Amino acid sequence: MIDLRSDTVTRPSAAMLSAMMSAETGDDVYRDDPTVNALEAEAARLSGKAAALFFPTGTQANLVALLSHCERGDEYIVGQQAHNYKYEAGGAAVLGSIQPQPVLAAEDGTLPLDVVAAAIKPDDIHFARTRLLSLENTHHGRVLPLDYLEQAWAFTRQHQLALHIDGARIFNAVVAQQTTLAAIARYCDSLTICLSKGLGTPVGSLLCGDTALIARARRWRKMTGGGMRQAGILAAAGLYALEHNVARLQEDHDNAAWLGAQLQALGVSIIDQQTNMLFVAVPEDQVTALGEWMKAHGVLISVGPRTRLVTHLDADRAALAQVVAHWKAFLQQR
Repeated sequence: MIDLRSDTVTRPSAAMLSAMMSAETGDDVYRDDPTVNALEAEAARLSGKAAALFFPTGTQANLVALLSHCERGDEYIVGQQAHNYKYEAGGAAVLGSIQPQPVLAAEDGTLPLDVVAAAIKPDDIHFARTRLLSLENTHHGRVLPLDYLEQAWAFTRQHQLALHIDGARIFNAVVAQQTTLAAIARYCDSLTICLSKGLGTPVGSLLCGDTALIARARRWRKMTGGGMRQAGILAAAGLYALEHNVARLQEDHDNAAWLGAQLQALGVSIIDQQTNMLFVAVPEDQVTALGEWMKAHGVLISVGPRTRLVTHLDADRAALAQVVAHWKAFLQQR
């Protein structure tokens, strides 16, 4: 099957599996797993932060970041379509009693700072205390401009807010901007990194921040069930990915652009293409049939009026050419 539903569907390569099988392990709850320690040290080095912490999932890493920045009755300002507001089961509110204040993002994925300023609550007993601005980079494939991040950083200093970046696909931003992770991370107090999307590991995310934040996060990770034991087997995949799978993300970006051009030539309406995400418009009367046709021909996509196609290391140009051929055949038989 050719699976373009998400870049979460990637499977570890033979070389990554070999690294996992040969990993040195210990008990990470006791902090004596050398491979986990090495992964966390490398993430801290790359991000320019003092420390990092390894998590089973990005959802848990984002949740723990919010719990570490905010207390009960506090509030974080976040995008209406942001993952840690819309797609993480309301964890911050349910488990942390942290109130989200969603605002609409601009077309480029940024949260307009004048809108954010208007959402900050007065220091009054009637209101939740605004403590944090949470951004997402990339946001639906869109890379946040570095000058915006610099402005957001200055804004949060002015308003005594912390700034967190949900960086599930932050290395896509690094590659697209031809910069370094540290150059982006300098404009935030904390960031998460997902290893199991475009970087191709089977599981795992990281939270990076200062020493005090990561100390709080370690306690919250344990409380929320994220303390793992011989996790070096998983951390080895992360180390492999950081060494071998970052620069190759450019291939995914190029493939998404190529796929968009090919589908547009067939008459498919292209909504947007940024980094490794392509959004196309599918007529209502074609949605169900297209999904069934593609599945019958070995292609998995989540078809809707606004269909997202995500390129990744398990879908090379030859596979995408098959997708185009099957899409063309579908349109021809309509």
